[in-house]
Amino acid sequence: MLIASPSQAGFRVLDSFSRIVRLGEGLGNSGLLSSASMDRALAALAACAEKLSRRPLRGFDAVATEACRQARNGPDFIARVEAEIGIRLRIISGREEAELAMESCAPLLGDGDRRALLFDIGGGSTEIAWIRAAAKPGDVPELIGYISLPIGVVTLAERCGTACFTEAGFFAVVDEVAAHLQAFDRLHCIGQEIRAGGVRLMGTSGTVTTLAGVVMALPRYRRPLVDGSHWIVRLRMPRLVIYSPWAGPPLPRTLVSGRIEWTLSCRAAPSMPPSGAYGRPKRSASRIEG
Repeated sequence: MLIASPSQAGFRVLDSFSRIVRLGEGLGNSGLLSSASMDRALAALAACAEKLSRRPLRGFDAVATEACRQARNGPDFIARVEAEIGIRLRIISGREEAELAMESCAPLLGDGDRRALLFDIGGGSTEIAWIRAAAKPGDVPELIGYISLPIGVVTLAERCGTACFTEAGFFAVVDEVAAHLQAFDRLHCIGQEIRAGGVRLMGTSGTVTTLAGVVMALPRYRRPLVDGSHWIVRLRMPRLVIYSPWAGPPLPRTLVSGRIEWTLSCRAAPSMPPSGAYGRPKRSASRIEG
C-alpha cells in the first residue's frame, strides 16, 4: 500500500505498508486460495485499512491480480475482504496490470530510449510488456504488446523446490520459461530492436526491489535508498547463493525463483548495451544497469 500526495516532481510518499502474505501458496496444486493464505492477506489488509482511516483520501484504488484471477474461490475472497475489512478489491486483467506497471515506470525512461522491455515479477504471475517510449515531451509511452505468464516466484518455488539451488536445476527452469517467450519475441522482433539500440530493460515489483536491496547489501530494506537507485549487474549470474538478512527465513526459495526470472529477462536481451531500469515508483523504484 502507498499513500501519497501530488508534488512538482510527481508525488510525495506520506505512508506505506507492505507484508509478504503468499496469497497464492498452494494454488498451483489445488486451484484454490488456502484458508491460511487468505487469513494472512486479511490481516495485512486490516493493517492497510487502519492506516487509510487516518487520512482524508481524495482517491483510492485497490486491485487483486493473478492469485485471484486463477483461484476458483477468488471472488469469494474478494467478497470476504469487503465484508470483514471494508475494502472493495477489483480483479484486474493481465493487460491492465501491465499498463499500470508501464505508467508507474515511465519516469525511469531516459532521453535516448526508443523502446522498453518491462517485466513485473509477482507471486503468481509475470507480466512482460513491450513499450514504445514517448517521442517528445508531453507524450506518454505506448504499450505495443504484452504477455502474462502464470508463473511467479511463489508458484515457481513450490513447483521446483530445492532443485532451484543447483546450477543445472536453475538454468533448466530458465530454459523452460524462456520457451514460453519465443513467440512473443518473434512477433515484436525484440531481439532485432535491441541490437539496433535504444532499448531499455525495466523491471518492477517486489522481486526486483528485493534483489536491489541484496545487491546494495542493506541491513534493512530502506525505500529511500532503493527508490530510483542505480546499480550494475552481469547478464548471466554464475552462482545461486542469495542471502538477505532482512528477508526472513521463509524467502530463500522465492528469492531464487525471482532470480530465475531475472536471469531469464536478461537472457532475453543478450545483446543489450549496459542500460536498464527497475522498479515501480508507485511502490518502489530502482534503476539498474545490466
